[in-house]
Amino acid sequence: MKTGQPLIEEINATEVGKNQCAVWWLGQQSFIVKLAGSILYFDPFLSPHERRLVAPLLKPQEVTNADLIFGSHDHRDHLDRPAWPALAQASPAARFVVPEALLPALAKDLAIPLERFIGLDDGRTVIERGLRISAIASAHEFLDRDPATGRYPYLGFVVEADGIAIYHAGDGCIYEGLQTKLRQWKLQMMFLPINGRDAKRLAQNCIGNMTYQEAADLAGALAPEVTVPAHFDMFARNGENPELFVDYMRVKYPRLKVMIFPYGESRVFTFGRVD
Repeated sequence: MKTGQPLIEEINATEVGKNQCAVWWLGQQSFIVKLAGSILYFDPFLSPHERRLVAPLLKPQEVTNADLIFGSHDHRDHLDRPAWPALAQASPAARFVVPEALLPALAKDLAIPLERFIGLDDGRTVIERGLRISAIASAHEFLDRDPATGRYPYLGFVVEADGIAIYHAGDGCIYEGLQTKLRQWKLQMMFLPINGRDAKRLAQNCIGNMTYQEAADLAGALAPEVTVPAHFDMFARNGENPELFVDYMRVKYPRLKVMIFPYGESRVFTFGRVD
């Protein structure tokens, strides 16, 4: 397992061509993806926390190579407020992709210039660094929406480039219409939370996600080339056994590929060919 500067050096040295992407897992829902010449940090959770079961693999000041940093919603393990000012300084050309509902308060709170943010909402798409980035509303227990603006505070993201479409769900549960939205794409890879939800956790303000069965059925309906379970490992009171997801997929959707990533190790994927 690489951490710190050796991990950054490996990311920088890894080459990806057409129809390829490289992926590293940092724990929880934190992934690094190298795609079409850009380095994307999805929900990087890099700050110390007394209840973390997995120590940060990187310090924010070590992240000198980020092109885009995604924060799917304003929870500490997804939009790591203490880390983001240091990330902004370490990667001065990086831009931050967030729910538009969080702007401009987020820029003010973190003292990051507003122009460094890309604010998105459900169904909205932007082109940045040659990547096509689309937002999908997420239901974090509930499909919350600001009554005044109609904007969604929880998002997932689809990123497209070089014939590859990747869906990072952030946090979320299944809701009516989610599959329909995602069927706009032929997804090559999905990063899905599988830790589930229950009354005890919700009573403690631990907002839940899809169960491993629900995540498997979402993958089964959309049939990506690779499904990656996540968000099961970081906190003792909010975990799940990923092997349950793997077994369920193996039995119910045996033709679909599932991968559990080791921490801080690279995996390079090659998908369907483009002439």
